[in-house]
Amino acid sequence: MNKLSCVLMKMKRGLSETCYMFFKVLANPTRLAILETLRGKPKSVTEIATDLKQEQSMISHNLSALERCRFISSERREKQRLYSLNSETIEPLFKLFKYHYEKYCPTQGRCLTEEGLRQMRKKQASDRLNVTHG
Repeated sequence: MNKLSCVLMKMKRGLSETCYMFFKVLANPTRLAILETLRGKPKSVTEIATDLKQEQSMISHNLSALERCRFISSERREKQRLYSLNSETIEPLFKLFKYHYEKYCPTQGRCLTEEGLRQMRKKQASDRLNVTHG
């Protein structure tokens, strides 16, 4: 194996690990709910816990993970810490999720069964033929 191949393998592995950690942090429903509630405005841990009807300790634990990955930031104001969304990264993700959901999730977020997937592909193929020959 030449030197370039070794470098490329390390880069790919590094990116895979980064992607894994990125999605691992976002794969938690509480963390996603926190991100959604912060879309409106910065909030304290108490406000987030109240909004999500969860224990403050659970929210704090999940805020730490989100902050480590820089999905959110915090700033101290008087006696409390306010958490804000990293809009530069997270808003485009929410737009992408919404687009994907509206275009590719005909079952309102539930995954298609194998049969459902076959039927959807068949319909798409039929629609393409109708457009081409219609």
